[in-house]
Amino acid sequence: VVAFPFEDVYFDRRHILHTLTKREQKLVFYFALLTASLGIGGIRAIVCPLSAYHLEDCRPKELLSFFNWFYWLVNLNSAVVFVSISYIQQSVARNLGILIPFVSMLMAMITIHMVRDEMIYRPKTESSLLTTFGVIAAALKTSCVRHRYFSRGTANWLDHAKENHGGHYSETQVESTKLLAKLFPLFAFQILYRTCVMQIPSGYYLQTMNSNLHFSGFVLPVAAMNVISIVPLLILVPILDCINSYLFSFKDTGHSPTIYIIVGQLSAALSMVVAGFSEIHRKHFPQVEQTLSKEVLLVSSMPCFHLVPQYILLGVAEALVTPSCSLLSFWLVPERIRGISMHFLTLFNGAGCFMGAFLVQTAHAGTQGSWFPHLLHEGKLERFFFFLASIMLVNTLGLWTIAHRYNNLNEEYTCEFRGSLSEGKLLKHEKAIKHYDSVLERSPILSPMEKT
Repeated sequence: VVAFPFEDVYFDRRHILHTLTKREQKLVFYFALLTASLGIGGIRAIVCPLSAYHLEDCRPKELLSFFNWFYWLVNLNSAVVFVSISYIQQSVARNLGILIPFVSMLMAMITIHMVRDEMIYRPKTESSLLTTFGVIAAALKTSCVRHRYFSRGTANWLDHAKENHGGHYSETQVESTKLLAKLFPLFAFQILYRTCVMQIPSGYYLQTMNSNLHFSGFVLPVAAMNVISIVPLLILVPILDCINSYLFSFKDTGHSPTIYIIVGQLSAALSMVVAGFSEIHRKHFPQVEQTLSKEVLLVSSMPCFHLVPQYILLGVAEALVTPSCSLLSFWLVPERIRGISMHFLTLFNGAGCFMGAFLVQTAHAGTQGSWFPHLLHEGKLERFFFFLASIMLVNTLGLWTIAHRYNNLNEEYTCEFRGSLSEGKLLKHEKAIKHYDSVLERSPILSPMEKT
């Protein structure tokens, strides 16, 4: 609500609805951005794990299919939003383009409140996000105190948090945290990839805004170009689902989604290269005047459709990377911390957004505005894209060197991934506990000794 563009909210020139100064308007607007980011972060961290909890007994084939179609529906929704609301906001009324999401969110909250009893999930109490952080903090503290970073008495530094090594956490909690820690390298290599994806609302947006948006007498909304990056995902998901069904039908093939992640990151790097050449190509066109949101801008006469290849390549990357990362973060950890694992994946993706902002600010300050200029035709934005492509290639190479850790998703490999012999005994012990709990629930009368 507070994100309304204040200069548009008036009945006529004599009856303006606000008396805020420009500085106060900026404070209110940035507060609106903060609240929106908190809401988006909460939705991304909760909705997908909440949906996947019902698939805990499914195999990797069904899980990958679920994540593919889940993100397919999310992007279908985004395509509708970018086409409709962006057009209304740019060509009809900016305040109406913000009022529509407000009303839709209000209706969504009413609907969720009506069906809240069907959406409650109570995770197992023996593991939580605070427990995971506690295990890590306790292990670090104990290691620093004893100066035993490479202690012979423990196979892993996290073992210092176990009760039998002087810590305060059970073996189950520590072993679960160790399995989650094995996914951290995979998550870390997603940071630079997410930085490339964030070029759509930043670098690619500037390129599109400074290109010719007129098409047959119609001015395309800048945000509508995002749909081009969504179309490949909408097309590829059904195809990939068929391919996965064929590959997973052979249990001894050792098929792993890591190959999708590597190919997707290569596609993102190629998108950055194409964006750099598109920027060089764009400067060769003469400049023309173009009106956007009642402001006249001097832009290149190059049609914005020349930027389509770079959008498509990033769309292909998203179709390959996002569902595969979600599958690995969900399947390769015990059931009790699957939600926590997906939260960490969301956290690292958010770190990629901050990394993108840091690189933009560093490039702007380090090159005195040349690599990320205020006026696009006077700078060298293509060098920034080539720089991103270079570090993205290095990032993909690093991911390829550790991909063997997640090479197989069959049952035998998963048991091997989840730990050594002691961890295998731990899993059997957990099954025995579950069986014992079921006996307790069925037994009407128990003696005090049995309860103990």
